[in-house]
Amino acid sequence: MKPGQDSNRHISVWTASAFVVSSMIGTGVFTSLGFQLQDLQSIFPLLMLWIVGGVMALFGALSYSELASALPRSGGEYHLLSRAVHPALGFTGGLVSATVGFSAPAVLAAMALGKYVTAVFPILDSIQLAIIAIIGFHLIHGFSLKVGTRIHNGTTGIKIGLIIIFILAGFFVPEPQNISIFPKPGDGALIFSSGFAVSLVWVSYAYTGWNSTAYIAGEVVDPKNNISRSLLISTSFVMLLYVLLNYLFLLTAPIHSMVGEVEVGYISGVNIFGEAGAKIVGMGIGILLISTVSSYVFIGPRIMQVMGEDYSTLNFLSKRNKNGIPMNAFWIQFIISMLFILSSSFEQVLLYTGIALILTTTATVSGVYFLRKREPDLNRPYRTWGYPYTPGIFILLNIWIIYYTLMAQPLESFVGLAIVGLGIIIYYLNKGFGKREPNAPENQTI
Repeated sequence: MKPGQDSNRHISVWTASAFVVSSMIGTGVFTSLGFQLQDLQSIFPLLMLWIVGGVMALFGALSYSELASALPRSGGEYHLLSRAVHPALGFTGGLVSATVGFSAPAVLAAMALGKYVTAVFPILDSIQLAIIAIIGFHLIHGFSLKVGTRIHNGTTGIKIGLIIIFILAGFFVPEPQNISIFPKPGDGALIFSSGFAVSLVWVSYAYTGWNSTAYIAGEVVDPKNNISRSLLISTSFVMLLYVLLNYLFLLTAPIHSMVGEVEVGYISGVNIFGEAGAKIVGMGIGILLISTVSSYVFIGPRIMQVMGEDYSTLNFLSKRNKNGIPMNAFWIQFIISMLFILSSSFEQVLLYTGIALILTTTATVSGVYFLRKREPDLNRPYRTWGYPYTPGIFILLNIWIIYYTLMAQPLESFVGLAIVGLGIIIYYLNKGFGKREPNAPENQTI
C-alpha cells in the first residue's frame, strides 16, 4: 500500500468500472425489448430508445462524476442529496436505493436468470433458481471482500466476451429479417408519443447502474480521478453494446415472436444458432446475469451502512465485521430481496423500480446546480462537461418520461411515487432520524 493511502480504499478503477458495466448489462437489455414492442414496432424509434436512453445515462454520469469526486463518500443518492440539496431528500434517496434501488434489480436479474435457465432446462423451477442465486451471492459478498471482488471481476469479463460473440454471430445469421435502421413516415410522431416515453422507463431501467461507482465511492482508490473515469468510460461502452444488441435482436428474430416476451435473447439465439445452439446462448445469458446479481448484492448494503453511520436510530446498519463488511445491512437486504421474489411479478417489480429510480436520480442530478450555488469554492476535481445544459436536458427528459408514465401506468407510477413520499414522511415524523452524528466512527466491527 502506498504511504498515506486509506486502507479502506481497495477498489481500483477497473474493479469500479466492472461494477458499473455489470450493474448496467443484465436484466434490462435482455428482457425489455419484448415489452417495448407492445407499443412500438418500428425499427428507427426502437433503436432511438436506446440512443436517447444512453445519452441520458451519459449526461447523468457527467453530473454524478462532479458530485461524487467532490464528495467522495459511499452512499450514492443518500450522501449526495443530503449534502447537495437537503437531508430529507437524502434520507428518501437512501431508502429508495436500499429497497427498490438495489434489492429489486438483484431480484429482477435473479428472476431473469431463472427464466433463461428454465428455457434450456424446463424441468427446473425459475423461482427456486432465483432464490438460490440471491442466497449464494449474499453468502459470497457477506463474508469475503477478496473472494467476492475476484468472482465479480471474472464473471464481468465472461459477460462482455459472451455479448461480443453474440453480436458478431448475429451479423452472419443465414436468414436476417428485412429491416431498415432509417426513419420512415410516421416515426417522428412515434418518438414524441406517450408509448415512446413509457418505453423509456424500460430503457432507463436497462441503463440503471451507470451511477454505481457513487455508491462505493468511499472504497475507491484515488477517488478524485477514478470515480469520473469509471462512470464515463463504462457508460459509453455499454451504450454502444446496447444499440448493437437490440439491432441484432430485431435483425435475427421476427417482431411478432418477441412481443411481450421476457427472454428475447433466447428467442434471437434460436434464429442465430438453431434450437441446440440457442440452449448454449440461454446458458450464456444465465452466466451473464450472474455478475449482475453479484453487483447489486455487493453495492446495496453499502448505502444502508452509510445511513447507519449518520442516524442513531439506524446505527445497527453501520456495524462491520472483522473483514469490513456491513453484515446487518446484508441481512436486511436479503430479507427485502426474498419478499420481492415471493410477492411480485417480473413486470411489476421492474415498473416500481424504474419510476422510483428516475425520481431519485433526477433529484440528484439537480444537486449539481444546488451545490455550485451553495458551495462555489468547493474543490471539484471533475466539473460536468456541458454544464448547465447537460444536467438540464437529463432533468427535462426524465420529467417528460414521468408525466407520460403517470398517464399510461397510473397504478405502478403511484407505487413508485408512494415509495419516494414514504421516505420524506418517515424522515419528518421520526425526529430521531433528523439527529445526525457527524463524528460517527468509520470502522465499527461486530
